[in-house]
Amino acid sequence: MSAPPTSPAATAPEGATEAAEAAVEAIRSAAGQDTSFSLQLSQDQKDIRDWVHGFAADVVRPAAHEWDEKEQTPWPIIQEAAKIGLYGYEGMAQFFADPTGLTLPIVNEELFWGDAGIGMSIFGTSLAVAAIFGQGSGEQIGEWIPRCFGTVDDVKVAAFCASEPNAGSDVSGVRSTAKFDEGAGEWVLNGQKAWATNGGIADVHVVIASVDRELGARGHGAFVVPMSEAKGISQGTKVSKHGLRASHTADVFLDDCRVPAGYVLGGKEKLDERLARVREGKRSKSQAAMQTFEASRPTVAAQALGIARAAYEYALDYAKEREQFGRKIIENQAIAFTLARMKTEIDAARLLAWRASWMGRNGLAFENAEGSMSKLKAGEVAVWVTERAIQILGGNGYAREFPVERWHRDAKIYDIFEGTAEIQQLVIARAISGMHIK
Repeated sequence: MSAPPTSPAATAPEGATEAAEAAVEAIRSAAGQDTSFSLQLSQDQKDIRDWVHGFAADVVRPAAHEWDEKEQTPWPIIQEAAKIGLYGYEGMAQFFADPTGLTLPIVNEELFWGDAGIGMSIFGTSLAVAAIFGQGSGEQIGEWIPRCFGTVDDVKVAAFCASEPNAGSDVSGVRSTAKFDEGAGEWVLNGQKAWATNGGIADVHVVIASVDRELGARGHGAFVVPMSEAKGISQGTKVSKHGLRASHTADVFLDDCRVPAGYVLGGKEKLDERLARVREGKRSKSQAAMQTFEASRPTVAAQALGIARAAYEYALDYAKEREQFGRKIIENQAIAFTLARMKTEIDAARLLAWRASWMGRNGLAFENAEGSMSKLKAGEVAVWVTERAIQILGGNGYAREFPVERWHRDAKIYDIFEGTAEIQQLVIARAISGMHIK
């Protein structure tokens, strides 16, 4: 048996070596040139990230324990966020305007790194804003989005009301109704909404209601209900929660609540046209609640990542300082390897969130449910990472004197709200299979 050739050149066809060398040279010469693909943040993105991180570190995190204990909306901190431009129409427009789609998730990750409950109090308004921006007319966007935030001197919040006591994951189960009173030229809304962030304390409520129950979720409309103008809307029971306790969550009741005809997002004419197409058996382009959730899932994923990163960084610092059996606990492979996994999982989840954010901002369809992928992964990572952080701290991790137990409580909701982990998997499975899996 003959010996193998000592080099590729020994058996390469004539001229192949020269071609390979030319290809290598071309690769080398291209190094450092601009390309269409980059994971490098722009200077503007870095500046915004550092600015929000500073607010989270200096204002939010020091107040986190206090407002978690109070279980109250931290209006003074929302006011501070408004003063510096972090909370408000102009700031949100700037975050949304980034053509890469990355600024909004970056801002959310940094703010929720500070504290998730306070972060939700500041950014809970954005879900209603997303609904108005995604479904409203230009005139409605100009009128209602600024009202969601109020002014620096008179700060307001907004609420998105979709879930109901018997309609959470099953959006088609919404029982709240919207009937049009032709004589008065008004919509009449009736029903009960549950789990509404800022519900009852918001100036602007965006309410999902059924216009035609026979059409299921395709028969829904989204209605703007201003608390200061509409009669028949009221706050129900405020929810006492496991986590995100600085964020207000409550039921909202609609009892013959009347709003003008033009308060349905997109306008009554477009709603009537869409419902007519559905009744004729034609495919509806969107469902009111699902359209909002699809747009917001990458941002929600970024919020979960902020919590996970906070817990990881705290556990890492703790492991490098804590001594047991005469050495730092990070010197034990079990601890070091866990921290390595925590960091890896966080970074992997962030890439999924950034991909989905970029796709959404650039109008690319989530053909494989990329938005749901990002939210599913980030939610699971946040729960797992915060649990591991508690384990690394041992008894201290279980004590309320240390923040990791709060982060663990805050993380769990990201497996549940805006679509449970099971629903996200169902959405992904349907997308990749093309089948209506139940």
